[in-house]
Amino acid sequence: MTIDRRHGGKRLAQMVIHGTSQTAYLAGQVADDATADITGQTQQILAQIDRLLAEAGTDKSKLLSCTIFLPDMADFAAMNAVWEPWLAPGHAPARATVGAALAAPGYRIEIQVTAAL
Repeated sequence: MTIDRRHGGKRLAQMVIHGTSQTAYLAGQVADDATADITGQTQQILAQIDRLLAEAGTDKSKLLSCTIFLPDMADFAAMNAVWEPWLAPGHAPARATVGAALAAPGYRIEIQVTAAL
């Protein structure tokens, strides 16, 4: 069994690849610029997800599941306006969207995904 932990620190790895199951697990991704609105933060996060998935040798067409955390559920429609065009057509993952407090007050969204390799 091979487990490859990437971009790790003391507390978490940004991505863990399980070679035996051919699965990539991404940590919850947050925006680099927490001053951006929900649209900008969602765009930043989806770009980060694209980069990490490419590094693992996969892409958004192989998403298996996704959990989206929103501190303010009023941002749901604006987030979906960015999310829906980003998805690979016909490859939507199982998804949950949860209202939750995030680690810093400027974060408007956090997204965690799992993808097949």
